[in-house]
Amino acid sequence: MSLIEQAAKRLEELRQAGVDIPDAPPAPAAREVAPVLPVTPAPVVDSPRSRHVTLDPEVLSASGIIRPDAPRSQQADEFRVIKRPLIANAMGKSAAPVTNGNLIMITSALPGEGKSFTAANLAMSIAMELDNTVMLVDADVSRPSLLRMLGLPPAPGLLDVLVDESIELPQVLLRTNIEKLSILPSGTQHERATELLASDAMVRLLGEMASRYSDRIIIFDSPPLLVTTEARVLASHMGQVVVVVKAESTTQGDVRHALAAIESCPVKLMLLNQSSAAPQGSYGYGYGYGYGA
Repeated sequence: MSLIEQAAKRLEELRQAGVDIPDAPPAPAAREVAPVLPVTPAPVVDSPRSRHVTLDPEVLSASGIIRPDAPRSQQADEFRVIKRPLIANAMGKSAAPVTNGNLIMITSALPGEGKSFTAANLAMSIAMELDNTVMLVDADVSRPSLLRMLGLPPAPGLLDVLVDESIELPQVLLRTNIEKLSILPSGTQHERATELLASDAMVRLLGEMASRYSDRIIIFDSPPLLVTTEARVLASHMGQVVVVVKAESTTQGDVRHALAAIESCPVKLMLLNQSSAAPQGSYGYGYGYGYGA
């Protein structure tokens, strides 16, 4: 007889002898276990990605823009000389640190002096560097020309970011087939484009650019200094300003007034465009270069 059977027999004998044996407590009810439902993971939302565009080498050549795949040229050598101090200031390698040195504005006293041409070539030259990337910004919002010069169709850009807070900078940035070059178009035309360029939203965007892209040199093609006041406001947030002067065209008075408008900028440089002969102290044919007084 097993132990359980012996125990049961003994309990029965005690009951028959009149011993009060309490009933065994009821077995605990089985706990209800909530069914385990399959967990559907939250959808992964990709961060906004920049659109990719292709720059046609033939279009670049037709616009006079230097190409990474082209043989060495005098124009390319001139821009190598022009970019060197700008890169040093931007990357903190100059004798004195330059605040927002990676924000470089290319401007002129008046329209038609070659600032957009200079901005595009300078950006292309910096993109050829091994250690630097560059963003080219068309900030001449009233008369944008960079996309046309580069053979690209109109696209959303700077003005769209300033008007619509839901649009982020990476959404309108154009990545190019030149690995280290990206482009920020001027964006959708707006009736108050020039006011937007001088707005608080623009100031905040410039601050974001300077800090978020601290490893990137940002070239701004801005409006002429003596035509609108917005260029002067933009210049006050730049680390470096290059004033393009057209040889035998821009007057000394206009140059002085242009330099006076950017007096607060820490680094001011001048570039002589379309000179027929290399003046003393210039680098190469066609471009003179030096610090503005």
